[in-house]
Amino acid sequence: MRYRRPDNTQTDKRGFRTKREAESFLATIETSKLRGEWIDPARSRVRFAEIAEAWYDSKIRVKPSTRSGYRNSLDKHVLPQWGAMRVVDIDHAEVQSWVARLSATLSASSTRQVYLALSGALAFAVRDGRLSRNVATDIELPRLSKSERLYLSHGEVHELADEAGDWGTLVRFLAYSGLRWGEAAALRPADIDLAKRLVHVRRAVAEVRGTLVWGSPKTHEQRMVPYPSLLDEGMDSHVTRGGRHDLVFSGREGTVLRGGNFRRRVFAPAVARLHVASSESFPQITPHDLRHTAASLAISAGANVKILQRMLGHASAAMTLDVYADLFPEDLTSVSIALDRAARDSVVGNPWAKPSGDGFGRAV
Repeated sequence: MRYRRPDNTQTDKRGFRTKREAESFLATIETSKLRGEWIDPARSRVRFAEIAEAWYDSKIRVKPSTRSGYRNSLDKHVLPQWGAMRVVDIDHAEVQSWVARLSATLSASSTRQVYLALSGALAFAVRDGRLSRNVATDIELPRLSKSERLYLSHGEVHELADEAGDWGTLVRFLAYSGLRWGEAAALRPADIDLAKRLVHVRRAVAEVRGTLVWGSPKTHEQRMVPYPSLLDEGMDSHVTRGGRHDLVFSGREGTVLRGGNFRRRVFAPAVARLHVASSESFPQITPHDLRHTAASLAISAGANVKILQRMLGHASAAMTLDVYADLFPEDLTSVSIALDRAARDSVVGNPWAKPSGDGFGRAV
């Protein structure tokens, strides 16, 4: 049996065991053509590995670190399982079973990252006209558990900065500006306005598989971030000691200060010493926790969600609220109080007194 494609070209002959099978198949083809869902079987027989590489090559707008994560997920988990299969032969149940097996050995976050590589490649196949639907949608994924976030107080920030010695200004800067490590490491003197105490975040540098990659900030948006006057002396020293195109915070011989080296050689030992000296009451934080500390200190100083969003460079205020919801518990109470006050002020008299009627304007 032959049938015509939507473009009116004829397919090759295909055999069936019975006339009923042929008629059933033809009915399915005609229905899919009418719905605009018809897929050329020849295009669906492509191997998943080919589609995965095409999808990976198309990811030209993501950050280098994200792209590196996709590559790692494909090579270690996705391609070994699905690479040799035809995309049309991958089904929903198999994907769900695979995700369940992954979650038994990987963290919830890692499982989700690996799954996104598979789902992204299959979605690409749909857009490329090789599949009618993505069978990796509606997969039950492991639940992410929120780990306890650590924040430093003002006093603890200064303790840590003093313990970090020559790197004290960098510790204070991260704790009061909220910049990501890659943004701080990429700062040049031209990015700092000492008079206005403003930092122009224009670029970021990331270490991807041992190689430094320069690019835009995480959300691709430049922003202005303030810092307090207590940093004046330290920032002035760092900004004025080098040329305009040098780095504000640099490693040996003016090279990029790598986060891993800083954490291992300076930050972690300083935190460990304070932790022991304080009878284990000093939080065992990482450099990234200084960004969380900046959010906490800004909120305690009265910063609202929109200001915090701009300061941290989040894509939206909703994202800021989602990340730092635990820092705004009093907002629920303040909203109810404000609504109550507005309602009382909007009417004359005392509407809250119990009415003398039956509620419908009739005396009782």
